[in-house]
Amino acid sequence: MAVTHHHASLPPTDGDTMRTDTPSPAPHAADTHDMIRVQGARENNLKDVSIEIPKRRLTVFTGVSGSGKSSLVFGTIAAESQRLINETYSAFVQGFMPTLARPEVDVLDGLTTAIIVDQERMGGNPRSTVGTATDANAMLRILFSRLGQPHIGSAQAFSFNVASISGAGAVTIERGGQAVKERREFSITGGMCPRCEGTGSVTDFDLTQLYDDSKSLNEGALTIPGYSMDGWYGRIFSGCGFFDPDKPIREFTRKELHDLLYKEPVKIKVEGINLTYEGLIPKIQKSMLAKDVDSMQPHIRAFVERVVTFTTCPDCDGTRLNEAARSSKIAGISIADACAMQISDLADWVRGLDEPSVAPLLAKLQHTLDSFVKIGLGYLSLNRPSGTLSGGEAQRTKMIRHLGSSLTDVTYVFDEPTIGLHPHDIQRMNELLLQLRNKGNTVLVVEHKPETIAIADHVVDLGPGAGTAGGEVVFEGTVEGLRASGTRTGRHLDDRAHLKPSVRTPSGRLEVRGADTHNLQNVDVDIPLGVLTVVTGVAGSGKSSLIHGSVSGRDGVVTVDQAAIRGSRRSNPATYTGLLDPIRKAFAKANGVKPALFSANSEGACPACNGAGVIYTDLAMMAGVATTCEECEGKRFQASVLEYHLGGRDISEVLAMSVTEAEEFFGAGEARTPAAHKILDRLADVGLGYLTLGQPLTTLSGGERQRLKLATQMATSGGVYVLDEPTTGLHLADVEHLLALLDRLVDSGKSVIVIEHHQAVMAHADWIIDLGPGAGHDGGRIVFEGTPADLVAARSTLTGEHLAAYIGA
Repeated sequence: MAVTHHHASLPPTDGDTMRTDTPSPAPHAADTHDMIRVQGARENNLKDVSIEIPKRRLTVFTGVSGSGKSSLVFGTIAAESQRLINETYSAFVQGFMPTLARPEVDVLDGLTTAIIVDQERMGGNPRSTVGTATDANAMLRILFSRLGQPHIGSAQAFSFNVASISGAGAVTIERGGQAVKERREFSITGGMCPRCEGTGSVTDFDLTQLYDDSKSLNEGALTIPGYSMDGWYGRIFSGCGFFDPDKPIREFTRKELHDLLYKEPVKIKVEGINLTYEGLIPKIQKSMLAKDVDSMQPHIRAFVERVVTFTTCPDCDGTRLNEAARSSKIAGISIADACAMQISDLADWVRGLDEPSVAPLLAKLQHTLDSFVKIGLGYLSLNRPSGTLSGGEAQRTKMIRHLGSSLTDVTYVFDEPTIGLHPHDIQRMNELLLQLRNKGNTVLVVEHKPETIAIADHVVDLGPGAGTAGGEVVFEGTVEGLRASGTRTGRHLDDRAHLKPSVRTPSGRLEVRGADTHNLQNVDVDIPLGVLTVVTGVAGSGKSSLIHGSVSGRDGVVTVDQAAIRGSRRSNPATYTGLLDPIRKAFAKANGVKPALFSANSEGACPACNGAGVIYTDLAMMAGVATTCEECEGKRFQASVLEYHLGGRDISEVLAMSVTEAEEFFGAGEARTPAAHKILDRLADVGLGYLTLGQPLTTLSGGERQRLKLATQMATSGGVYVLDEPTTGLHLADVEHLLALLDRLVDSGKSVIVIEHHQAVMAHADWIIDLGPGAGHDGGRIVFEGTPADLVAARSTLTGEHLAAYIGA
C-alpha cells in the first residue's frame, strides 16, 4: 500500500493539504486481486506452466490439438474452482457430487466461481426436451395454469412428466392419545398422456420378424437369435403343452397364439425338471430391450432394430399430454401448440399477450425466448428432444441459462463455442461472449477459429506441439502480438485457403428425391460421387436432416459422427481400433506364452485392481475416490507379465507410448508388426499422433472421437463416407492435414460427403450444396449447388458472401 504516513498524527488543517500530499489515492486492498495466478501446473502434459490471466476480460486459449489447452483451462483452473465450491456444501450434499481430486499444481490464486459451458451432448433422456432443459416449459405451465380456459388445475396439470392419480381409503390419525380412523380422498391432476406415459411414442412388435408363420416350431419357425429348438428352448416349447409344436403357427387358435406370444411367466415341469415358461414378447423385453442398444452384439442389435417399431402415440398425437391439458387454451393456442411452434414464432405470440396479472412471468418468458432467437437457436421448438441437439446446439442452449443470470464476477469457461456455427452465426456468438464479459465476468475460451481469437483481450498460446511435445506457454499477450510471435498459431492465424484451380469430375450420382425430414421442404438433389462434396448452410438450415435422413442409411454409406463412443473406462484407442490384437500376438510370439497374458482385462490383469490401474473406493454417502493401485503402480498388469519384452519394451510401456512413437517402434527392427503399423498409420493420418495408446476413451473430446472412428472405418469397404464437421477441435495447422487425408480418400476411389462450416474445407471442395436461406422453417431449401468458384462468383447466399470475404475475392 503506497500511503504516506508521516503526518497521520497531525490533525489535518483542511482537506486540501491532504490532497496535495497524496496525489492519487491508493487502490483499495480489495481491488488489487485482478489476476488469476497459476503456478507450476503439471496436469496431464503441462510442463510446470505458470501464468497470470486478467480478470473481467476475455482470454482465448489457442494451440494445436493436444497441446494442453483443456488441461490448463478445464483440468486445472475450472476443476480447482469447482472442487473448492463443492467443499462448501455439507457432506450429505457432497455425496451426490463427483469428487474431484486436487489438480497437480503448486499455487492457484485469485480463482472465482467457475461455470463450465461444455459441449457434452445433453442427456438423451426420452423425457428431456429443449423446454424442460431451459425452464421455458416451467414458465409456460404456470402461464397456462393461470390464464388457460377452461381452467384445469395447477401447473402440474400441464406437465407431461406427472401422471394423474387419485385414491381413497382409511387413514389412522393419533388424536388426544387415541388412534382415530378417518376416510380420506386425494387426487393429483397431471398432464401425462396415459397411453405413452409422456414419451410421445409407443412401441410395437413387428411379429413377422419374430417367426415364419408357415412353419411349425419344430421346423424352426422362430427367427429370434439364440432361440433354437435344439437347446432348452426346444424342451420348454415342446413340453409346456400350451400348443402343438408340430402345427404351423398360422393354424394356431387365438388362445394358442396368445400363449406363445404374451403368456405371463408360469412354472412348468418338463421331463421331471422345474422350468419357467414365458411368452416370447415379455421374454424379449427383459432379455434384449432392457439393455443399452450400443452394448449389444451386432446381430442382436440388428434383430432388435428390425423387430421393434416406434410409432407416434395415437392418443396424444406425439404431444405427450393428456386430453385435459390439450383442451385448455389461451387465445386459441394450447400448451401443446405452443411447444410445437418454432421458438421465434412463439416469442412473437408471447409478445402479443397483454395480461397485467402475470406481467413479470411474461417478461421473464419473453426474455428467455428472445435469447434463443438472439443466439441463433430460434429455429428449435420447445418440444424438441434434447438428445437430438448437436454439440454446438447443446452448448448454446446451456448458454441461454447463463445469459439471463444476475451473477457477476464469475469465471465462464467455454469449450470451442463456435463449433457447428456458420461464419454468419460466429459474429453473434462473439457478441454474446463480449456481453458476458461486459457484465463484469472473466471469460475463458478454448478456441481455434481466427474470428473468435480476434476479439480476445488476452491470448494464451500453448504448444509448441501436441502431447509430450506440447504443454508449454509459447506466447501470451495481445492478438497483434500473437500474429508477430512466429508461433504455430501466429503463423497460421492469417492463413486463407485458395480455391482449387480445377475440380474433379464426378463418377456418378446419389439421387435424393422428396426429402422432407424435419424442416426440409421436399428437397430433390443429386449428390455427385467420386468427389469431395461439402454440405453447408447456417445452423438449423437442414444439413444434418438431409444427410442423416436421406443418405446415411443406404448401402455402402459409412457415417462417422461425433457421438460418444460407448466404452467403459477400460476402453482405449488400442482396444477400440483393434490395434491391441496384433500387439498381444507379437508379444506372445516373442516370449512363447499365450496372448491373453497381455490383456489387462483378461489373464494378465493385476489382481489387486483387476487391471483397471486404479482402485475405486465407494464411500457410501460421499462420492467414491479413485486411488492409483499400489501393487502395479497404475500399470494395470501383473508384475510377472511385465518381465516379457518385445523390442526392449514391456506391454505397459507400449500402452504408454503416443501413436507417433508406437508407429516408429512397430515399423522396423525387432518389434516390426505390419498389422499394428497399418492401424497406427491411419491414426496418425487423421491427426491423432499425440494420443497415447492406453488413454481411456472417456477422456477424448468430440472431435477426437470422430477422428478415431474415421481411422477405424477407413479400413472398411464402404464406398461413400459421410463426415459431420471433422474440423471440430482442429488447429488451423491441422486442417491442412485433414484436407490432404480427404483428398487421399477421394483419390483412392471413395466418395466423401462432409457437413462443414469451415471456409477452408468449402474452398477445397469439388462441389458445394448450400442449404438455407435461413434456419428452421425459413430454411430447408437448396439455395445453391455447384463448384466453390461459382458460389464465390455469384455471392447469392450468406455462405457465398462469407466464403468470398474469407478467400479475399
